[in-house]
Order: sequence, then C-alpha cells, then structure tokens
Amino acid sequence: MPMQILIDECLPKKLKQQLVEHSVFTVQEKGWADMKNGELLSKAENEFDVWLTADQNIESQQNLNRFDIAVVVLVAPQNKLEVLLPLMPQLHDVLRNIQPKQLLYIKP
Repeated sequence: MPMQILIDECLPKKLKQQLVEHSVFTVQEKGWADMKNGELLSKAENEFDVWLTADQNIESQQNLNRFDIAVVVLVAPQNKLEVLLPLMPQLHDVLRNIQPKQLLYIKP
C-alpha cells in the first residue's frame, strides 16, 4: 500500500527516486525547511504516514508518542545518496508494515 512519506532536510532530495511507489515530498518542497523537529512533526502528522530522517538523536529530543506519524531513521556514516542506497531494501521492507507512532532505525 502506498505511503505518504516526508523526507527530512538532512537527507538527499534524490532519495525520492528510490521510493517511487509512494507519495514522497521533501521538507523543502513543503516549505517546512528550518523548522524545529517538534513543529515539523506537528505539521507532518496531518499529511504523512512516515517521516524519514537521519537524526539519530530524535528519540532524546522529542517525545515521539505525541505525534501520530511513524519515524524511520537511516543510520549511515554519511548522508550521501550512494552511502544510503544499500539501506533501501530494508527501508522498503519496513514500509510494508510500519504503524503510526513507531520509531525504527535502519542500519547497514
């Protein structure tokens, strides 16, 4: 089932090309760049199923249970597309079953 996915500004925009079966927007496309994560999640939960980020500290920065959106953290040494590409099969698997309020880390 196609998901509504928001890609955080810390990730490459070209990541969208790896998620063509979903409806995907970047934070920049929504005009939400430079927002603090709490404000961003408040806006995103109304439109998106999943927020895709590389912020590994999100759990300590936000009470994610407040937001009705799933969060997927891509864990990699760099946020470059070529470094993130090997995580895509795992991401596709996760997106099949992810539920609101879930927080998942995808690691190599």
